[in-house]
Amino acid sequence: MGSSMPANAVAIVILSRGKCGLSVCTTRYLVAMATADLLVISTAVLLYRISSYYFPGSFLDITPVCRITFVLLYANSECSVWFTVAFSFDRFVAICCQKLKTKYCTEKTAAMVLSTICTLLCLKNVPFYFRFEPGEIIENVPWFCNEKPTYYTDPAWVAFGWFDRVLTPLLPYVLILLLNALTVRYILVTSRVRKGLRGQSKGENRSDPEMESRRKSVILLFTISGSFILLWLLYVIYSLYYIIRGINPLYYKDSLYIFADVGIMLVNLNCCTNAFIYGAIQSKFREQFKSAVKFPVTSVIMLINKLNN
Repeated sequence: MGSSMPANAVAIVILSRGKCGLSVCTTRYLVAMATADLLVISTAVLLYRISSYYFPGSFLDITPVCRITFVLLYANSECSVWFTVAFSFDRFVAICCQKLKTKYCTEKTAAMVLSTICTLLCLKNVPFYFRFEPGEIIENVPWFCNEKPTYYTDPAWVAFGWFDRVLTPLLPYVLILLLNALTVRYILVTSRVRKGLRGQSKGENRSDPEMESRRKSVILLFTISGSFILLWLLYVIYSLYYIIRGINPLYYKDSLYIFADVGIMLVNLNCCTNAFIYGAIQSKFREQFKSAVKFPVTSVIMLINKLNN
Protein backbone atom coordinates (compact mmCIF):
# COMPACT_ATOMS: atom_id res chain seq x y z
CA MET A 1 0.00 0.00 0.00
CA GLY A 2 2.99 2.28 0.38
CA SER A 3 3.27 2.81 -3.38
CA SER A 4 -0.48 3.43 -3.75
CA MET A 5 -0.36 6.81 -2.00
CA PRO A 6 2.00 8.43 -4.54
CA ALA A 7 0.18 6.54 -7.32
CA ASN A 8 -3.16 8.06 -6.31
CA ALA A 9 -1.56 11.49 -5.89
CA VAL A 10 -0.07 11.26 -9.41
CA ALA A 11 -3.44 10.10 -10.78
CA ILE A 12 -5.17 13.12 -9.22
CA VAL A 13 -2.66 15.52 -10.77
CA ILE A 14 -2.74 13.92 -14.24
CA LEU A 15 -6.53 13.58 -14.37
CA SER A 16 -7.06 17.12 -13.08
CA ARG A 17 -5.16 18.49 -16.09
CA GLY A 18 -7.94 17.15 -18.32
CA LYS A 19 -5.62 15.90 -21.08
CA CYS A 20 -6.45 12.18 -20.92
CA GLY A 21 -9.11 12.22 -23.64
CA LEU A 22 -11.95 11.82 -21.15
CA SER A 23 -15.05 13.98 -20.82
CA VAL A 24 -15.04 16.65 -18.11
CA CYS A 25 -17.82 14.78 -16.34
CA THR A 26 -15.92 11.48 -16.28
CA THR A 27 -12.76 13.26 -15.15
CA ARG A 28 -14.64 14.77 -12.19
CA TYR A 29 -15.72 11.34 -10.98
CA LEU A 30 -12.29 9.75 -11.46
CA VAL A 31 -10.55 12.59 -9.61
CA ALA A 32 -13.06 12.31 -6.76
CA MET A 33 -12.54 8.54 -6.56
CA ALA A 34 -8.75 8.89 -6.55
CA THR A 35 -8.95 11.59 -3.86
CA ALA A 36 -11.22 9.47 -1.65
CA ASP A 37 -8.92 6.45 -2.12
CA LEU A 38 -5.91 8.57 -1.14
CA LEU A 39 -7.71 9.78 1.99
CA VAL A 40 -8.70 6.22 2.95
CA ILE A 41 -5.11 5.01 2.65
CA SER A 42 -3.79 8.05 4.54
CA THR A 43 -6.28 7.57 7.36
CA ALA A 44 -6.12 3.78 7.57
CA VAL A 45 -2.35 3.45 7.17
CA LEU A 46 -0.81 6.64 8.54
CA LEU A 47 -3.25 7.77 11.23
CA TYR A 48 -4.39 4.33 12.39
CA ARG A 49 -1.99 1.48 11.64
CA ILE A 50 1.43 3.16 11.64
CA SER A 51 0.68 5.44 14.59
CA SER A 52 -0.55 2.54 16.74
CA TYR A 53 2.39 0.26 15.80
CA TYR A 54 5.30 2.69 15.75
CA PHE A 55 4.14 5.67 17.83
CA PRO A 56 2.05 4.27 20.69
CA GLY A 57 1.05 6.81 23.26
CA SER A 58 1.21 9.74 20.83
CA PHE A 59 -1.40 12.51 20.73
CA LEU A 60 -3.28 10.41 18.15
CA ASP A 61 -4.22 8.03 20.99
CA ILE A 62 -6.01 10.76 22.95
CA THR A 63 -9.68 9.73 22.92
CA PRO A 64 -11.18 12.74 21.08
CA VAL A 65 -8.44 12.53 18.43
CA CYS A 66 -8.76 8.80 17.80
CA ARG A 67 -12.56 9.20 17.71
CA ILE A 68 -12.14 11.74 14.91
CA THR A 69 -9.72 9.37 13.17
CA PHE A 70 -12.34 6.61 13.15
CA VAL A 71 -15.04 8.98 11.86
CA LEU A 72 -12.73 10.15 9.06
CA LEU A 73 -11.83 6.54 8.19
CA TYR A 74 -15.49 5.49 7.94
CA ALA A 75 -16.51 8.62 6.01
CA ASN A 76 -13.60 8.41 3.54
CA SER A 77 -14.19 4.72 2.92
CA GLU A 78 -17.90 5.23 2.25
CA CYS A 79 -17.20 8.21 -0.01
CA SER A 80 -14.85 6.01 -2.05
CA VAL A 81 -17.58 3.38 -2.41
CA TRP A 82 -20.41 5.76 -3.27
CA PHE A 83 -18.26 7.76 -5.70
CA THR A 84 -17.79 4.44 -7.54
CA VAL A 85 -21.58 4.00 -7.58
CA ALA A 86 -22.02 7.55 -8.88
CA PHE A 87 -19.45 6.93 -11.61
CA SER A 88 -21.15 3.66 -12.60
CA PHE A 89 -24.54 5.40 -12.79
CA ASP A 90 -23.07 8.26 -14.83
CA ARG A 91 -21.59 5.80 -17.35
CA PHE A 92 -24.88 3.86 -17.40
CA VAL A 93 -26.74 7.05 -18.33
CA ALA A 94 -24.10 8.02 -20.90
CA ILE A 95 -24.27 4.61 -22.60
CA CYS A 96 -27.89 3.55 -22.16
CA CYS A 97 -29.95 6.74 -21.82
CA GLN A 98 -29.17 9.00 -24.74
CA LYS A 99 -32.04 11.43 -24.05
CA LEU A 100 -31.00 11.92 -20.42
CA LYS A 101 -27.28 12.03 -21.24
CA THR A 102 -27.14 15.68 -22.34
CA LYS A 103 -28.83 16.86 -19.14
CA TYR A 104 -27.23 14.52 -16.58
CA CYS A 105 -23.68 13.89 -17.86
CA THR A 106 -22.38 17.41 -17.26
CA GLU A 107 -19.63 18.89 -15.11
CA LYS A 108 -22.18 20.80 -13.02
CA THR A 109 -24.24 17.68 -12.28
CA ALA A 110 -21.11 15.69 -11.40
CA ALA A 111 -19.97 18.38 -8.95
CA MET A 112 -23.43 18.52 -7.36
CA VAL A 113 -23.71 14.71 -7.04
CA LEU A 114 -20.22 14.34 -5.55
CA SER A 115 -20.62 17.20 -3.06
CA THR A 116 -24.04 15.90 -1.97
CA ILE A 117 -22.70 12.37 -1.43
CA CYS A 118 -19.72 13.67 0.54
CA THR A 119 -21.85 15.92 2.77
CA LEU A 120 -24.49 13.29 3.53
CA LEU A 121 -21.94 10.59 4.32
CA CYS A 122 -19.94 12.87 6.60
CA LEU A 123 -23.12 13.69 8.53
CA LYS A 124 -24.15 10.04 8.60
CA ASN A 125 -20.86 9.01 10.25
CA VAL A 126 -20.97 11.60 13.05
CA PRO A 127 -22.65 9.07 15.45
CA PHE A 128 -19.51 6.92 15.24
CA TYR A 129 -17.75 9.59 17.30
CA PHE A 130 -19.89 8.47 20.25
CA ARG A 131 -19.33 4.76 19.60
CA PHE A 132 -16.10 4.81 21.62
CA GLU A 133 -15.19 5.54 25.23
CA PRO A 134 -11.80 6.19 26.87
CA GLY A 135 -9.69 3.15 27.66
CA GLU A 136 -8.12 4.90 30.63
CA ILE A 137 -7.80 8.33 32.20
CA ILE A 138 -4.28 9.61 32.86
CA GLU A 139 -3.95 12.95 34.68
CA ASN A 140 -7.50 13.88 33.66
CA VAL A 141 -6.71 13.18 29.99
CA PRO A 142 -8.79 10.42 28.28
CA TRP A 143 -6.66 7.97 26.28
CA PHE A 144 -7.45 5.33 23.63
CA CYS A 145 -10.77 4.36 22.05
CA ASN A 146 -12.64 1.33 23.34
CA GLU A 147 -15.98 0.33 21.89
CA LYS A 148 -18.84 0.87 24.29
CA PRO A 149 -20.30 -2.50 25.38
CA THR A 150 -23.77 -1.15 24.60
CA TYR A 151 -22.89 -0.79 20.93
CA TYR A 152 -23.87 -4.43 20.32
CA THR A 153 -26.82 -4.55 22.75
CA ASP A 154 -28.54 -1.14 22.76
CA PRO A 155 -31.46 -1.24 20.25
CA ALA A 156 -30.61 2.19 18.82
CA TRP A 157 -26.96 1.24 18.21
CA VAL A 158 -27.94 -2.16 16.78
CA ALA A 159 -30.37 -0.49 14.34
CA PHE A 160 -27.70 2.02 13.37
CA GLY A 161 -25.20 -0.81 12.84
CA TRP A 162 -27.61 -2.59 10.49
CA PHE A 163 -28.30 0.66 8.64
CA ASP A 164 -24.56 1.27 8.34
CA ARG A 165 -23.89 -2.20 6.86
CA VAL A 166 -26.80 -1.95 4.43
CA LEU A 167 -25.78 1.53 3.28
CA THR A 168 -22.17 0.41 2.81
CA PRO A 169 -21.35 -2.02 1.34
CA LEU A 170 -24.53 -4.03 0.63
CA LEU A 171 -26.58 -1.41 -1.25
CA PRO A 172 -23.65 -0.11 -3.37
CA TYR A 173 -22.64 -3.67 -4.20
CA VAL A 174 -26.14 -4.50 -5.47
CA LEU A 175 -26.41 -1.21 -7.38
CA ILE A 176 -23.08 -1.67 -9.16
CA LEU A 177 -23.98 -5.26 -10.12
CA LEU A 178 -27.38 -4.09 -11.39
CA LEU A 179 -26.00 -1.11 -13.34
CA ASN A 180 -23.33 -3.25 -14.99
CA ALA A 181 -25.86 -5.96 -15.87
CA LEU A 182 -28.20 -3.39 -17.45
CA THR A 183 -25.28 -1.81 -19.32
CA VAL A 184 -24.15 -5.18 -20.71
CA ARG A 185 -27.70 -6.00 -21.78
CA TYR A 186 -28.07 -2.65 -23.55
CA ILE A 187 -24.72 -3.01 -25.33
CA LEU A 188 -25.53 -6.52 -26.55
CA VAL A 189 -28.91 -5.43 -27.92
CA THR A 190 -27.68 -2.23 -29.61
CA SER A 191 -24.58 -3.89 -31.07
CA ARG A 192 -26.77 -6.50 -32.79
CA VAL A 193 -29.02 -3.77 -34.17
CA ARG A 194 -26.09 -1.64 -35.40
CA LYS A 195 -24.40 -4.64 -37.01
CA GLY A 196 -27.62 -5.47 -38.80
CA LEU A 197 -28.11 -1.92 -40.02
CA ARG A 198 -24.50 -1.63 -41.21
CA GLY A 199 -24.59 -4.94 -43.03
CA GLN A 200 -22.02 -6.65 -40.80
CA SER A 201 -24.33 -9.58 -40.29
CA LYS A 202 -23.72 -10.43 -43.97
CA GLY A 203 -19.97 -10.55 -43.61
CA GLU A 204 -19.13 -6.92 -44.43
CA ASN A 205 -16.44 -5.43 -42.20
CA ARG A 206 -16.89 -1.72 -41.62
CA SER A 207 -15.47 0.38 -38.83
CA ASP A 208 -17.96 1.93 -36.41
CA PRO A 209 -16.52 5.03 -34.66
CA GLU A 210 -19.42 5.26 -32.21
CA MET A 211 -19.03 1.64 -31.09
CA GLU A 212 -15.27 2.09 -30.78
CA SER A 213 -15.73 5.15 -28.55
CA ARG A 214 -18.32 3.32 -26.49
CA ARG A 215 -15.99 0.31 -26.19
CA LYS A 216 -13.28 2.41 -24.50
CA SER A 217 -15.80 3.87 -22.06
CA VAL A 218 -17.17 0.41 -21.26
CA ILE A 219 -13.69 -1.04 -20.67
CA LEU A 220 -12.94 1.70 -18.12
CA LEU A 221 -16.31 1.22 -16.41
CA PHE A 222 -16.16 -2.57 -16.23
CA THR A 223 -12.54 -2.65 -15.08
CA ILE A 224 -13.18 -0.29 -12.18
CA SER A 225 -16.52 -1.89 -11.28
CA GLY A 226 -15.12 -5.42 -11.65
CA SER A 227 -12.22 -4.61 -9.34
CA PHE A 228 -14.68 -3.23 -6.77
CA ILE A 229 -16.96 -6.27 -7.01
CA LEU A 230 -14.12 -8.78 -6.54
CA LEU A 231 -12.25 -6.98 -3.77
CA TRP A 232 -15.38 -6.17 -1.74
CA LEU A 233 -16.90 -9.65 -2.02
CA LEU A 234 -15.52 -11.08 1.24
CA TYR A 235 -16.45 -7.97 3.20
CA VAL A 236 -19.99 -8.09 1.76
CA ILE A 237 -20.32 -11.70 2.93
CA TYR A 238 -18.96 -10.71 6.35
CA SER A 239 -21.45 -7.81 6.53
CA LEU A 240 -24.35 -10.14 5.78
CA TYR A 241 -23.15 -12.46 8.54
CA TYR A 242 -22.90 -9.52 10.95
CA ILE A 243 -26.45 -8.37 10.18
CA ILE A 244 -27.89 -11.87 10.54
CA ARG A 245 -26.00 -12.90 13.69
CA GLY A 246 -25.24 -9.55 15.33
CA ILE A 247 -22.30 -10.97 17.31
CA ASN A 248 -19.69 -8.75 18.96
CA PRO A 249 -16.44 -9.28 16.97
CA LEU A 250 -14.65 -9.81 20.30
CA TYR A 251 -16.42 -13.17 20.52
CA TYR A 252 -15.63 -14.33 16.99
CA LYS A 253 -13.85 -17.60 16.47
CA ASP A 254 -10.32 -17.37 15.09
CA SER A 255 -11.40 -18.46 11.60
CA LEU A 256 -14.16 -15.83 11.43
CA TYR A 257 -11.85 -13.13 12.76
CA ILE A 258 -9.28 -13.99 10.07
CA PHE A 259 -12.03 -13.96 7.41
CA ALA A 260 -13.14 -10.48 8.51
CA ASP A 261 -9.53 -9.24 8.63
CA VAL A 262 -8.81 -10.51 5.11
CA GLY A 263 -12.01 -8.85 3.90
CA ILE A 264 -10.91 -5.51 5.36
CA MET A 265 -7.45 -5.94 3.83
CA LEU A 266 -8.98 -6.47 0.37
CA VAL A 267 -11.25 -3.45 0.86
CA ASN A 268 -8.18 -1.31 1.56
CA LEU A 269 -6.48 -2.88 -1.45
CA ASN A 270 -9.37 -1.68 -3.62
CA CYS A 271 -8.28 1.89 -2.84
CA CYS A 272 -4.88 1.07 -4.35
CA THR A 273 -6.02 -0.39 -7.68
CA ASN A 274 -7.83 2.39 -9.54
CA ALA A 275 -4.73 4.49 -10.17
CA PHE A 276 -3.02 1.48 -11.75
CA ILE A 277 -6.16 0.68 -13.76
CA TYR A 278 -6.05 4.14 -15.35
CA GLY A 279 -2.45 3.55 -16.39
CA ALA A 280 -3.16 0.06 -17.69
CA ILE A 281 -6.11 0.84 -19.97
CA GLN A 282 -5.80 4.56 -20.79
CA SER A 283 -3.06 5.23 -23.36
CA LYS A 284 -3.34 9.02 -22.99
CA PHE A 285 -3.01 8.66 -19.22
CA ARG A 286 0.26 6.78 -19.77
CA GLU A 287 1.43 9.49 -22.17
CA GLN A 288 0.72 12.19 -19.58
CA PHE A 289 2.52 10.16 -16.93
CA LYS A 290 5.59 9.76 -19.14
CA SER A 291 5.58 13.49 -19.83
CA ALA A 292 5.36 14.22 -16.10
CA VAL A 293 8.30 11.90 -15.41
CA LYS A 294 10.41 13.38 -18.21
CA PHE A 295 9.64 17.01 -17.32
CA PRO A 296 12.09 17.36 -14.38
CA VAL A 297 14.88 15.69 -16.40
CA THR A 298 14.33 17.81 -19.49
CA SER A 299 14.07 20.95 -17.36
CA VAL A 300 17.43 20.22 -15.73
CA ILE A 301 19.04 19.50 -19.11
CA MET A 302 17.67 22.74 -20.57
CA LEU A 303 18.90 24.69 -17.54
CA ILE A 304 22.40 23.17 -17.83
CA ASN A 305 22.53 23.94 -21.54
CA LYS A 306 21.38 27.51 -20.85
CA LEU A 307 24.08 27.98 -18.20
CA ASN A 308 26.78 26.54 -20.48
CA ASN A 309 25.79 28.86 -23.29
